[in-house]
Amino acid sequence: MTLNIRVIAPDRTVWDASAEEVILPSSTGQLGILTGHIPLLTALDIGVMRVRIDKEWIPIVLLGGFAEVENNTITILVNGAEETGDIDSETAQQKLDEASSILANAVTNKEKIEATQNIRKARARLQAIANINN
Repeated sequence: MTLNIRVIAPDRTVWDASAEEVILPSSTGQLGILTGHIPLLTALDIGVMRVRIDKEWIPIVLLGGFAEVENNTITILVNGAEETGDIDSETAQQKLDEASSILANAVTNKEKIEATQNIRKARARLQAIANINN
């Protein structure tokens, strides 16, 4: 049996395929889903979703959202998502450096929150690239 996985962002369907396993970046930690999983609704954090198809792991960056698991179907609604082919490692590292600098100099809470979110996004992009290169 397989899982039917669909990742939907506001502007497009990012992923629509079957897989043997998925690991989600939930708000409480990494969440592994196999066939036969009980029904579940969970909040997702910024992080890397990993999908296993034929013993190969495919990483996809998720920028927060929700996932519903029911009857071997996983529907993931996200604020945004990026496939590794769309990520440039130099740009991701540059964004991480910029966000770290902004956080170090942030004065207001809003600046701190935005910089922290940008750091998490950049780290997720770099992690996804590292997963694909290993």
